[in-house]
Amino acid sequence: MIRVAAVGDIHMGPESQGLLRPAFDTLPECADLLLLAGDLTRHGTPEEARVVAQEVRGLAVPVVAVLGNHDHHDEQPEKVAALLEDAGVRVLEGEGTIVECGDTRVGIAGTKGFGGGFVGRSAGEFGEPLMKEFVRYSRRCADGLRTALEELDRQGCATRVALTHFSPVADTLAGEPPEIYPFLGTYLLAEAIDTAGADLSVHGHAHAGTEHGMTAGGVRVRNVAQPVIRRAFNVYHLHDDD
Repeated sequence: MIRVAAVGDIHMGPESQGLLRPAFDTLPECADLLLLAGDLTRHGTPEEARVVAQEVRGLAVPVVAVLGNHDHHDEQPEKVAALLEDAGVRVLEGEGTIVECGDTRVGIAGTKGFGGGFVGRSAGEFGEPLMKEFVRYSRRCADGLRTALEELDRQGCATRVALTHFSPVADTLAGEPPEIYPFLGTYLLAEAIDTAGADLSVHGHAHAGTEHGMTAGGVRVRNVAQPVIRRAFNVYHLHDDD
């Protein structure tokens, strides 16, 4: 059994240094790895990223992350990612990584993702160049996720997890105003997950959403935004034969 700890939307700043570390130090007792589902900072500044880096530096379990929209706000996502990686975090964007959990190789495929909406109420690649690029960007993120999941399968990962910031399904947005669903996720991510296959999908972003959901293909989806789970992290169990 693989124990996956996950949280997103921790939105750390200078005054929150040390807030989560006591809980993170308990991870070896209950989890095999920690996933961070984006929006780790408030405005994506290097100063805030250093706070997050210190919060997870030297943890006794592997840490894998994607960035969120807040982590892009200061237009320095590469710097944010570099500071996290210097602290030992594997930051993913359209790629995968493998974590050894005992005898099991757990593959994590990650992308920030983007918006666009869900089947029947989604943006189309039509009209003005800006609208076309909006949808194309969402598609590129989803394609990167699918490719990463497929590559992990080729590498023999018995268990695979899709890690995103934006949601792949509308289920986990329940509680948010329906008018903003298109800005909270896209069905393209779910299509990628169902096409390539995964055992679990983890995302954040929807602070007023719902924890549990599922893709059309039956993959479990969990919204781990901290305002939703209301704790330092949640732990999800995966079996080798899931």
